[in-house]
Amino acid sequence: MENKKKVAFYTLGCKLNFSETSTIARDFQNEGFERVDFEEIADIYVINTCSVTDNADKQFKQIVKKAMKLNDKAFVAAVGCYAQLKPEELAAVDGVDLVLGATEKFKITDYINDLSKNDMGEVHSCEIEEADFYVGSYSIGDRTRAFLKVQDGCDYKCTYCTIPLARGISRSDALENVLKNAKEISEQGIKEIVLTGVNIGDYGKGEFGNKKHEHTFLDLVKALDEVEGIERLRISSIEPNLLKNETIEFVSQSRTFVPHFHIPLQSGSNEILKKMKRRYLREVYTDRVTKIREVMPHACIGVDVIVGFPGETDEHFLETYHFLNDLDISYLHVFTYSERDNTEAVEMDGVVPANIRSKRSKMLRGLSVKKRRAFYESQIGTNRTVLFESENKEGYIHGFTENYVKVKTPWNPELVNTLHEINLTKIDEDGSVRMEFLNVEA
Repeated sequence: MENKKKVAFYTLGCKLNFSETSTIARDFQNEGFERVDFEEIADIYVINTCSVTDNADKQFKQIVKKAMKLNDKAFVAAVGCYAQLKPEELAAVDGVDLVLGATEKFKITDYINDLSKNDMGEVHSCEIEEADFYVGSYSIGDRTRAFLKVQDGCDYKCTYCTIPLARGISRSDALENVLKNAKEISEQGIKEIVLTGVNIGDYGKGEFGNKKHEHTFLDLVKALDEVEGIERLRISSIEPNLLKNETIEFVSQSRTFVPHFHIPLQSGSNEILKKMKRRYLREVYTDRVTKIREVMPHACIGVDVIVGFPGETDEHFLETYHFLNDLDISYLHVFTYSERDNTEAVEMDGVVPANIRSKRSKMLRGLSVKKRRAFYESQIGTNRTVLFESENKEGYIHGFTENYVKVKTPWNPELVNTLHEINLTKIDEDGSVRMEFLNVEA
């Protein structure tokens, strides 16, 4: 019997990329390949790229180098967002054989007929207008939770963002297909599903390959809440203008949706929000947070924010800082603005020097630490449910409560991927929270 060809994957970027990598990996396994760890010797290395951060470019080169070190005869394929935006640049990286853009990445097994190294990477990158079909995907196998993709692409024209260029127009999975995927996931004993997409609040648009749609994000949430066997559903990241009060209210009463929201803000200054072409002003953001706190006082609220956008003066930045400081939120994801080709922001005046960008980023990261600490402190003494992860970290097992408090307890393999009622007792020196089990049988 001939040896199976081995394939290894490396994913950069977002949860959506992880779910797509899993789907691509399953295709390889269906074609008779054996999936191995990226640290191992493989015949094919597939790198799923990201275009959102500056480092993604540098990381890509390092990852290719790592693959070549493991097996200099291996076939290296780059797929994903960065591959769509800068295919020639990736193809020119030493060691890369194949670059696949947005539509071709799901057909990668068709391209890998001949595993001999190419001298120069072959590029198959369609015009992004062709990226109008929808490929549903979800990731399982690597975690106690699965990422379920419900939507792809974006119709927004934020001036700093390349995602519409990399992923095309907003389009959605059919509702029955999302439900079918959710059932498949729950049948595999996975306890938590995280809904992902590029702009998931826009769900429903493009269900039929055009702009027509029958369903809204609220319909999706209500239908998923009925799926049997799922213990927890989490909404990953949703635009403030698309997070409607009805959805917030539904989540507060829901059987499975957890009280955790991640809502991009990007700036606390209305002037900057307008320059970014965001579709709301800061007042809308305040309304959303107020509404969530009203119906779910214990909810976890995460915020994305960008520092150093062109034209952001010290006053604008301080406006953002004070806005976030006063807002009842739980943590921040801070992004330092980085220039992207083919975006409006690149042409804008008022470039913020790199050292000031990094200073602002540090200030907001410090604020995030304080916010998370205050949120964790507010949860001490409360009873929650925790889902334990699968890793033994220095003798401890970690898990997350429904409202995203990270807890730890001494390692016990029997706890992996199980849900338990607990009481949160105190904050540990590493920042996670200690706990006691409730109703433990003696």
